[in-house]
Amino acid sequence: MEPKPWRDRIHDEDALLQQLNGLVTEAADRRAEALLEGVADLGTVADVARDLRLSWNAVDKAIKKHERRKAGGTTTT
Repeated sequence: MEPKPWRDRIHDEDALLQQLNGLVTEAADRRAEALLEGVADLGTVADVARDLRLSWNAVDKAIKKHERRKAGGTTTT
């Protein structure tokens, strides 16, 4: 069996990367929704960050990125 031509392999890998990027975006959105639930439960971003042993900045950035994506209607990371 001959190997696939390089152009076909590139096309296949590009399709896979597009699919994986979509999965990453969906996971990031679900994570941000959970972080927002944590803020509703605990009261502040800082409280969620402390509870998860993350930096306040990491939690805040994840939420804001999700809100920008939701407001803009885009699905890119």
